[in-house]
Amino acid sequence: MKTSIAPKTARKPRADAQRNRERILEVAKLVFTRRGAEASMDEIAKRAKIGPGTLYRHFPSRDDLLAAVYISEVEKLAEAQRKLSAELPPIKALRAWMLVFIDYISAKRIIAPALNAMACGPSEVYQQTTRVMEEAANALARRAVASGDLQPDVDPMDMLRAIYGISSAGSADDWPEKARRFVDILIQGSRP
Repeated sequence: MKTSIAPKTARKPRADAQRNRERILEVAKLVFTRRGAEASMDEIAKRAKIGPGTLYRHFPSRDDLLAAVYISEVEKLAEAQRKLSAELPPIKALRAWMLVFIDYISAKRIIAPALNAMACGPSEVYQQTTRVMEEAANALARRAVASGDLQPDVDPMDMLRAIYGISSAGSADDWPEKARRFVDILIQGSRP
């Protein structure tokens, strides 16, 4: 007699498990920032006020944790796009999101060396997250074009590349300030 097994449905994580995961990601970001890719997983667990077993249950390896930290930063960009689109006029939402993008670059500059040290390399992580950034930037640009605040031929990815270029041009500590000023120049130059 054959028995059929009902497919498992994905359960929503318990609230405490979700809080632990979020706390681990925030602490890991800070620890990787200070100590680099070889930061102690035990230190991360201790600072997150959880046991090592809880850390490894969420993130079985250092590479998993590194990738999750980076992905969470990109998810913050996507969430900011949705929030800003709902709350601000199109051109102001685009500007505000570009400022959030500068914060993302700051985090990426810190995390990228650790990602590059991953056993499998960062390419898979970057492929997953590039699409999220492109979708967010394009959604904001479409709204600004539709409202008449942005020229139709503006490529929002070119704007992001320009901002990223400022962050890469030098190691000066004041690059975020320069990039924030440059956002206004880009917006102004892209208006009809």
